[in-house]
Amino acid sequence: MNELLFYLTEGFKHVVDLRYNSYDHVLFFILMAIPYSFDHWKKVVYASFAFTLGHTLSILLATYNLVSVNPAYVEFSILATIFVTAVYNIFRAGKSPSSDTNWVILILTLFFGLIHGLGFASTFNMLASGVESKFLLALEFAIGIELGQLLVIFIILILGFLATRFVRLARRDWNLVISSIILGLVLPLLFERFPF
Repeated sequence: MNELLFYLTEGFKHVVDLRYNSYDHVLFFILMAIPYSFDHWKKVVYASFAFTLGHTLSILLATYNLVSVNPAYVEFSILATIFVTAVYNIFRAGKSPSSDTNWVILILTLFFGLIHGLGFASTFNMLASGVESKFLLALEFAIGIELGQLLVIFIILILGFLATRFVRLARRDWNLVISSIILGLVLPLLFERFPF
């Protein structure tokens, strides 16, 4: 039981504890959640599950030495997923999330989860050294990751509700402002970490 709580907590901290350099996870899930209101909460939660599935799958593939990617490419690709999501939000601002093609969003989010998982694979391998069942450990870790992501989503949905209901900010403007800020944060990092 203690082991389960430890790895679950480590997964949770991987998402929400900025001392673990988890800003990429937080930024990505802010972008995932801001177009949505509580009316469409299921869509963003399903996307979170798809991301966790991809994240866990790539960790397992790397752990069992079935895939290996240069860390510089992975780091750049993680930033690229944030960039693409921010640009998508900017172009989709003002359109209802109910008009999104849900299966396309889920497939893209699964793919982005694969990329983000590769970025954490080496840290996971250090955590898993000496552990008999790395698969079980990955599942425990995934539960923690999912809980952290759901916390970020819930906070963003609440902030969106407050911004649109009490500050009277249009949902389109809420989406544009937050996506543009994150785009401005990520763009210089993309150029700085360009590996090609």
